[in-house]
Amino acid sequence: MTTTARHKTSTDTARVAASRVRTPVATGARGGAESVDPAELPVRAGEDPWTSEEVHELHAELISELDRLQNEIDASEAAISGLMRDSNDGAGDDQVDAGTKNISRESELALGNNARDSLAQTERALARLEGVGFGTCESCGQAIGKARMQAFPRATLCVQCKAKQERR
Repeated sequence: MTTTARHKTSTDTARVAASRVRTPVATGARGGAESVDPAELPVRAGEDPWTSEEVHELHAELISELDRLQNEIDASEAAISGLMRDSNDGAGDDQVDAGTKNISRESELALGNNARDSLAQTERALARLEGVGFGTCESCGQAIGKARMQAFPRATLCVQCKAKQERR
C-alpha cells in the first residue's frame, strides 16, 4: 500500500472516528454514570461490589480519555496535513532528507491510527458501562474482575481468556 493510499484510508478513518465522538454514548446523552446501577455490574468471587462513587470515577475517566484521544487525533491530523503539504517542496532534497520525511509521515500516521483504535475501544467501554456487558468477559461470559476493570476499563476479556488469546 502506498503512502497516498494509507493517508486516504487514515483520513477516512478519521472522519468515521470523529463522527463517533459525537454519538450519544460519547457525549453522555444516554444518562452517563447516573444510569448505571452499580449492583448490576459483575464482580469476581471475593471482590467488593461496585459503589456509585467507583462507577462515577470510572465513567469520568472514560470521558476524559475520549477527550484526550480526540485531541491527540486532531493534533496528528494537523501534523500529517503539514507533512503532506511540505512533502511537495523537497525538490532539492537528498535521499536522507526524503527518507526522513517519509519516516516522519509514516510515524505520524501510525500514531494517529493507534489513537483511533484506542478511541474506538474507549467508546465501546463507555457504551458497555452505560448499557450492557461491562465487566463481563466476551469469551467465557464470566466476570472480568473489578480490579482489572478499574486498572484497564477497556478490557473485554478476563485474565484467563486474554492469556489464551495471547498464546495463539
